[in-house]
Amino acid sequence: METLRVAPSLLSADFADIAGALKLMERAGADWAHLDVMDGRFVPNLTFGPKMAADARARTRLPLDVHLMTVEPELLIEAFAKAGADWISFHLEATVHAHRLAERIRALGPRPGVSIVPSTPLSALEELLPFVDLVLIMTVNPGFGGQSLIPACLDKARRLATLRKERGLPFLISLDGGVNRATLDACCATGADVLVMGSAFFGAADPAAEVAAAKAILRPW
Repeated sequence: METLRVAPSLLSADFADIAGALKLMERAGADWAHLDVMDGRFVPNLTFGPKMAADARARTRLPLDVHLMTVEPELLIEAFAKAGADWISFHLEATVHAHRLAERIRALGPRPGVSIVPSTPLSALEELLPFVDLVLIMTVNPGFGGQSLIPACLDKARRLATLRKERGLPFLISLDGGVNRATLDACCATGADVLVMGSAFFGAADPAAEVAAAKAILRPW
């Protein structure tokens, strides 16, 4: 049984000290570094581009989990692949040719993922599931950190885990948004493999304790 992966999000870090944030992730026992890429169009916020990913790649051994919250993600994937991304996830709502995009990401080297916002039904993903290695379920409306988890999204994650088992598919399930001590048990009970932590990690007095708390929870398989 694989252990739960904890992926702190740089969105909640001090952007003036990204190198320090990455070192903190490593010391705390995090598994991945999550990079939320926002364009001010798909979501109402701006963050950073491929150079940030390249600079992060030079400063950490952690896998870089790039989450493209952008319109036209197909225009960005090559730059992020060159920057050293290990995983690149795009939003299903942002592209028409999702299968083509997933295959292109894989051809460039990173592992492809797809994400959906809370209002997108799980059924919209079904045809794409055999072609991605990660499904990122947004448990808040994307754009800003520090939001409260939307409980209905956890049911979506549970149904996805059941569908994965029924179809014998190997993709990972990631939850992003409002993951903290109060929601850890419910998040882990869905069957998720990856938990993205933002303010719960970077705002904690002891970030390592937050990671340890997540990994201590018994998962349902």
